[in-house]
Amino acid sequence: MAKVNRFLASYRDMITTSGVPDSQIQPPKAVIRRFLCVFKQIDDSRVQAMVDYPLVEIILIAFLAVLGNASTWGEIETFGHTKQRWLKKFLKLKNGIPSHDTFRRVFSLMDTEQLQATTVAFLMENLAAIKKSLGIKEEGYRQICIDGKEQRGTGRKYNYDEKIRNLQTLHIYDASNEICLFSKAIDEKTNEIPVAQKLLEYMDLSGCVVTFDALHTQQETIKIITERKGEYVGGLKGNQGKLLDLAEKVFSSEALISIKKSSDYYETSEKAHGKVEIRRYYMKKAKRGLDGVMGWSRLRNFICYEKYTCDVIDGKETTEIRYYITSLNDIEAAAQAIRGHWGIENNLHWHLDYSMMEDMNTTMDKTAFNNLSLMNKMVLSLCKLAKPILGNMSIRVIRKKFGWGYEETLSTLLSCFSPETIQDCLENH
Repeated sequence: MAKVNRFLASYRDMITTSGVPDSQIQPPKAVIRRFLCVFKQIDDSRVQAMVDYPLVEIILIAFLAVLGNASTWGEIETFGHTKQRWLKKFLKLKNGIPSHDTFRRVFSLMDTEQLQATTVAFLMENLAAIKKSLGIKEEGYRQICIDGKEQRGTGRKYNYDEKIRNLQTLHIYDASNEICLFSKAIDEKTNEIPVAQKLLEYMDLSGCVVTFDALHTQQETIKIITERKGEYVGGLKGNQGKLLDLAEKVFSSEALISIKKSSDYYETSEKAHGKVEIRRYYMKKAKRGLDGVMGWSRLRNFICYEKYTCDVIDGKETTEIRYYITSLNDIEAAAQAIRGHWGIENNLHWHLDYSMMEDMNTTMDKTAFNNLSLMNKMVLSLCKLAKPILGNMSIRVIRKKFGWGYEETLSTLLSCFSPETIQDCLENH
């Protein structure tokens, strides 16, 4: 049994086995109505007497455009004109389709925190209902990852003296459900620390293991996590000098040999892309009397992570060693959390860059960019749920499929996010 919960893996297995028959797919109007109800919750800060395009129409068109493979404001406008006749089945479009400048301007005026709270609540409520329909129990730790991302297309360099930095965003990511819970714009990398601490203060972390890199291995951050009833696994580097030195001393060659024979050792191996990878995890108790341990809330163990790689073709071997601190006493759970932390890179950041093409978006306005990024993340969550139904296609191919045949495939995608449809599917299978 997995020590860290991975809901989507269970979901994919069950849906792949059962499938969703055509008779259970909802008509487009019923599906669109659900999203209209969600987007109507967003407040419109514009002067209403001067509004030509209702906010809910702008948000819905942008959402459907992103679903149909649009990545920029111009592409969103083009989508609207291309699908205008079809969109009129659901929207009044009294003044037609807004221009790309209007989409960008309105997105720059929306409250990012409200849009985020609304979309995340919708995703989480529906996931909870889906879990109930499928009879999937919450077992193991729910993994929460903290990491920042740079938006590479948003900066400018006008001359040697003037430079506008790329936008920076801090993400708090639910790796168990593959949903981004918080996206917060920050000024620079070091500002991640106080922003992460503020966000964590409002979270219920009971039953969660929070993972982060060395930047966030801070005494105050860990104190907040433990006060919110969470567990943690944090990386060590030079910025935790004493702690890193202590970890290196604790895991001497003799100690590693001894640990390997005990229950505090865990190993995994796999072969992929022409390479054999062996991951070894060693755990050693952090004694409270050791210099450097005091001040770290609920620090129970050090972990040494050794990754051995052998290229099958040329025989080249490499070994990478990293150190961590953790409040966990279970080496297998800690190992799964360390490996699972890369989910924020592989399942969120990589998809935002490659599948959603965010690096191609040159929007400099932080609010507009982050609000559009929330649309990207919502679409990404939907596409992940649709993968087993659509034949396990890549996210990019799923979006292109909708761009090519929107009317035929929209209901299939959005119906898979309906607990009622999934329940009927399983009962009739």
